[in-house]
Amino acid sequence: MTYASPVFAHAAPKTLERLQVIQNKFCRAATDAHWCVRNSILHRDLELPTLSKYMKDASKRFFDIAGSYPNALLRAAVNYLPPPPTHFIRRPRNVLFDPPDALTAAVDSLNNVNDTHD
Repeated sequence: MTYASPVFAHAAPKTLERLQVIQNKFCRAATDAHWCVRNSILHRDLELPTLSKYMKDASKRFFDIAGSYPNALLRAAVNYLPPPPTHFIRRPRNVLFDPPDALTAAVDSLNNVNDTHD
């Protein structure tokens, strides 16, 4: 599901939401978790990032590596300025500036609470 995620990370939010639902179902089936266990708890306990967080991290790694790549075309693709967020065309680098979705924010807050108690 994460193959080429820097490329399709800027897909429609509904499409990414559907992929997240599939990941949540696999997490629930793999752990045999009861229906009342929250998805954010599953992701925290499995130490598994949400798809949007994974895609954002993969995009950041991609753009960091591609900037020093010897191919001039690839470097040129990295050195563009993304259009404003209100622009109708989204490009892969816009993902780095998107706010986290609700599930990612919940998992991050749970991880922060665990870090403060350690």
